[in-house]
Amino acid sequence: MNLYADEGVDRQIVEALRAAGFDVAYAAETDPAAADDEVLGKAAAEGRLLLTSDKDFGELVYRLGKASEGVMLIRLAGLSVSLKARLVVEAVSGRAGELPEAFSVLSPGLLRIRKTRGTT
Repeated sequence: MNLYADEGVDRQIVEALRAAGFDVAYAAETDPAAADDEVLGKAAAEGRLLLTSDKDFGELVYRLGKASEGVMLIRLAGLSVSLKARLVVEAVSGRAGELPEAFSVLSPGLLRIRKTRGTT
């Protein structure tokens, strides 16, 4: 699975995903200060699941109908960065088949996955 991490995602999460064997493009390295719709568009164009901590992507996907290959909203405030990284790697590794074409929310102890297209 190919991933695109928004610049608000902790670098340690990106590094942990890369260490786990995932191909991760990181906006902080490639597209700093890009607008949210540009980030979502680039992730979709490259066939990458978007990782973000910015809930505004929900509006782009649902209200505005912007195309995406999938979005995972990381809601792990208050946890250590190392624990966040472990939880994200576990979620992406363990549920990889369910994440494409879905809007997912990862919070402590819970991963909610809602398909955005291709379902009836």
